[in-house]
Amino acid sequence: MEIKFFAAVKAFIKFQDKVLILRESRNYVDGSNVGRFDVVGGRVKPGERFDESLLREIKEETGLAVKIGRPFFMSEWRPVVKGEQWHIVGTFIECFADTDKVVLSEDHEEFLWINPKDYGSYNLIENLGAAFECYLSK
Repeated sequence: MEIKFFAAVKAFIKFQDKVLILRESRNYVDGSNVGRFDVVGGRVKPGERFDESLLREIKEETGLAVKIGRPFFMSEWRPVVKGEQWHIVGTFIECFADTDKVVLSEDHEEFLWINPKDYGSYNLIENLGAAFECYLSK
């Protein structure tokens, strides 16, 4: 089986003292985590700058305009999507929003602004626990 490799950017969008999480919808074509919460983000397109990719994904998924902060964590995960083995390397970046008014894309069905210390109380995708721990330790 051929493995598809992707680079991804993930945003810990902060508003006041909260971080934004989104619940994946059944409508998400490339979804592998239906009903679970994730942070905003996605694949970097070939030739695209990581910051442009991050701003594009944030706008598409939430409608928010943000200020990009610093990267704070890197991780990799290997989901099977539609029978294909994927290998994703993701960079997690802190971002700052001026508003908590989110307009969800059809890929998501719910959003929450959470206290990052309470991340364990939510049905998050598997790779987020380590990212939240790193975020909290900075």
